[in-house]
Amino acid sequence: MARLSQADLIELNRTFEDRTPQELLQWAVTTFGTRVGALSSMQKSGNTICHMIQSLSLSLDVLFVDTGVLFPETLETRDRLMNEYNLRFRTLAPEKTMAEQTAELGVLYLSPEGQKQCCELRKSAPLDAVAHEYDALIGSLRRSDGGARGACPILAVDTRLNCLRINPLVNFDDEQLAGYIAEHTVITNPLHDQGYSTIGCNRCTTPVLPTEPRRAGRWRHLGPWSVYCGINPTDLDPERSPAIDLPQDLVDRVLGRSTDYMI
Repeated sequence: MARLSQADLIELNRTFEDRTPQELLQWAVTTFGTRVGALSSMQKSGNTICHMIQSLSLSLDVLFVDTGVLFPETLETRDRLMNEYNLRFRTLAPEKTMAEQTAELGVLYLSPEGQKQCCELRKSAPLDAVAHEYDALIGSLRRSDGGARGACPILAVDTRLNCLRINPLVNFDDEQLAGYIAEHTVITNPLHDQGYSTIGCNRCTTPVLPTEPRRAGRWRHLGPWSVYCGINPTDLDPERSPAIDLPQDLVDRVLGRSTDYMI
């Protein structure tokens, strides 16, 4: 095994700033093969990634965490993407139902500390369970989302999952995203048209007023100090994940040291 640090990725991240999302997706599949997957929570950015995967005829798993308390519209959107885009979805679930968790631990999401524990059990743990099967995960974070994502890199190491996070849409602003969705008639979650700017579990997500910040509807009852679930490490601290361990030949491929293929 070899170490791959965030510092190792500085030059590659600079190079990738000028690449299109499609080029980055092609690079990911060429570099990681069957060991790369994509993440989608059935929101506009993730669904755009799904459309790009379909349009490029890429073969990879799309991981979807069903917390057991998602809106019906979110599950219906997953099913549409799976059937109409012919994508290979892999639905992950927590070990316990929400009823079982509540009987054991109480209603966790009513306090900031409990919310973190609830997200850990229902969102992060299911992904932990399959992390060893992937060396890279494609996400859909965008810098225009603001907050902690304003400086999100294209490539980021994730020590918790010991994988590389790839964010092809980081440079897509709101206008570009809306333009792509309109041009390609991307399947989107109908909740977006009902005032939900971001969409999570039905217990902790509300519509957002036009005058409010985009993420005001997430954990509204807990106040502005709790706006991320923690499933994306760069949301918490971009320096939190300094290095991961991958096979030497894979590190060489990522850094372009043993392959002629670079985008």
